[in-house]
Amino acid sequence: MATLKELSNKEVLVSPGHRACAGCGFPVIIKQALLAADNPVVVGCATGCMEVCTTIYPYTAWKVPFIHNAFENSAATVSGVEAAYQSLKRQGKIDKKIDFIAFGGDGGTYDIGFQSLSGAMERGHDMLYICYDNQAYMNTGIQRSSATPRGANTTTSPAGSESYGKKQYRKDLTEVMVAHGIPYVAQSSPAMWNDLVSKVNKGLAVEGPAFMAVIQPCVLGWKYPSDQTIELARLAVDTCFWPLYEVVNGEYKLTYKPKEKKPLVDFLRKQDRFRHLFKPENEHILVELQEEVDRKWAVLLAKCGEQA
Repeated sequence: MATLKELSNKEVLVSPGHRACAGCGFPVIIKQALLAADNPVVVGCATGCMEVCTTIYPYTAWKVPFIHNAFENSAATVSGVEAAYQSLKRQGKIDKKIDFIAFGGDGGTYDIGFQSLSGAMERGHDMLYICYDNQAYMNTGIQRSSATPRGANTTTSPAGSESYGKKQYRKDLTEVMVAHGIPYVAQSSPAMWNDLVSKVNKGLAVEGPAFMAVIQPCVLGWKYPSDQTIELARLAVDTCFWPLYEVVNGEYKLTYKPKEKKPLVDFLRKQDRFRHLFKPENEHILVELQEEVDRKWAVLLAKCGEQA
């Protein structure tokens, strides 16, 4: 992997003229991801925050070929472009290496775009899919998605006298993608730039499909001060709410292990979407959330051959 000095000398392939919210996590994610690419890149992006903020007609913040897809078909579109590229290579009409990246938020990946994603992975297209996971449909009004954590307050899982927020635990899409038997699957966080860049580099290098889920704090939906994005992205990892690991050809590897595993409340307390859980009548939910994080962390350690 390139050093920080080498990366700092590479061109940033997304211009600062985008219109994302102050403190938004996705511009950090896509800048880090594109810095990891050693070859020309073609990007496809589902309708969502990333697309809306970077390609307001007639402008674009992208310095690479960019395809705006519908909400549900980022993976299908990019897989089609990759198939055309492979055809041109076989015909001898193109000989340079090109990398293909599809982006989607959790709504366009976990939910609406899951069929498209699953199909592209099963067919074996040589592409990397990156989900920037802000854990709700943030672009359309902060509605809950299957990536939304249990207990979170959203406009369609509101917290109040009759409810403590979303009642279901979030879908573990990373493990669903592992079940597809693809060469490379990983989780990362923009707070650990070296981890994210390294994993994007690996995902692009493998022959065949690769998938990455990257947590993306959202100022609007998570409700926190805009200068705390990276701190929250780091707390998600240090509390093991969002562990960093990769699965290479079915083999699990932990890529970051906190020296001191922090309590989950350190992460939750900083977000107003969980504020109601700290009321006396909801404190049992905090206990259950911590127990679930501990359980899943123990399972992951065992898969990675690590001791608790």
